[in-house]
Amino acid sequence: MTYATQAPVGTVAKVTSPIKVTYCLYARKSTEQEDKQVLSIDSQIHEMQKMATADNLEIVTLKKESHSAKEAGQRPVFNEIVEELKQGKFNGILTWAPDRIARNAGDLGRIVDLMDQKKLLEIRTYGQKFMNTPNDKFMLMILGSQAKLENDNKVINVKRGLRSRAAMGLKPSLALTGYLNSKNKDEKCQVIVDPIRAPIIKKVFEKVAYENYSGRQVYKWLKELNFKTRTGKLLALGNIYRLLRRPFYYGVFEYPMGSGEWYTGKHIPLITKELFNLVQEKIKTEKKKMYGREFMFTKMLTCGYCGSGITAEEKVKELKTGETRGYVYYRCTGVKDRDCPNEPVNEPVLIEEILLIIDKMSLDKSELRQKLEKEVARYTLFQTGVLKQEPAQSKKHNDISIKTFTKYLLQRGTLVEKREVLSCIKSKIILKDRRLELPELVIETPE
Repeated sequence: MTYATQAPVGTVAKVTSPIKVTYCLYARKSTEQEDKQVLSIDSQIHEMQKMATADNLEIVTLKKESHSAKEAGQRPVFNEIVEELKQGKFNGILTWAPDRIARNAGDLGRIVDLMDQKKLLEIRTYGQKFMNTPNDKFMLMILGSQAKLENDNKVINVKRGLRSRAAMGLKPSLALTGYLNSKNKDEKCQVIVDPIRAPIIKKVFEKVAYENYSGRQVYKWLKELNFKTRTGKLLALGNIYRLLRRPFYYGVFEYPMGSGEWYTGKHIPLITKELFNLVQEKIKTEKKKMYGREFMFTKMLTCGYCGSGITAEEKVKELKTGETRGYVYYRCTGVKDRDCPNEPVNEPVLIEEILLIIDKMSLDKSELRQKLEKEVARYTLFQTGVLKQEPAQSKKHNDISIKTFTKYLLQRGTLVEKREVLSCIKSKIILKDRRLELPELVIETPE
């Protein structure tokens, strides 16, 4: 198109050179349910290239993505297009339909702003062309708003339909392990008992309730049975705990999750409510046993074999005298490798390992020195009375005093004092074969 300026009568109108429009071909396949019938990305590109050839359009770049356009600013490729329009790399967009560009007011507003700034001269779709004119921009906004309205209405209708199914006793989701989704199209959301897995799932609840199985013991038992889900995978430890907390197995479910709306299902329960409640008490007891107290080295150690965390547990042993004594053991959680060969180790061994490391440390530049100086002062008062320190030896002796006091806290201090000292070591502490290693040793004081 040629743009001309109006000149006074009797003068020759000055004609400006036409602005060349170069295009970005943008193809997007939405992840939204309602867009399943639209053209695929390859089909969009094919049709747009045919149109570009027929209309002699110059395409300087091609961009494609699979992403929903319902939320503003969430499409990486679209954001690239906006930035490149600002940089002047092209000034037109070629796409299949207006709703490929945006289905929300935020992204649509960015496009219209670029038109106002004359950064974007033209948008071409399969059947329409939008230029920087009031009518074209208004129509573009109308079409984008219409697409958003359709989205919003469909979301409302889908949610209403799912709530209706829930009220009918049908949980709108994939069947849990132990059940199978009905293959009958007239029985959407209906589940039937899985004849292979259901008896084992029931046995899992019984083992926890009546045989005091822990989650890890259940995991090992299922692994020995080679129990697998419908997708052919072993149940992970976390999934076992989630399974044990599902009230669906005794006949009820909450929908949506966290809404407080509970429904009685039409499916056949695998267990009784009494068995379910008993399992919940066992899980609470197990959790309290595992996490009810804090241990000296928990959350500070990493397994040297598989990189998992290190957990702790206390075992109580009855002595011949009739007294009982607790022993704290640390072991790999096995999160990354269930068969990790790292052996358990008791706490005194780890303390000795830490003491050996502290002996090799130079505390001269450590802020740990500043943190402990006030506490060491009282200790050094009587020490200087016994050890007649020379001025030249004062630094060395003071360093020895800090180390001595640090070791004393680790051996005799409270749990809080021990963890505070260990927290000053800002380095990954690796436990391997009952030995501690600090690959990169840095000592600091927490603020």
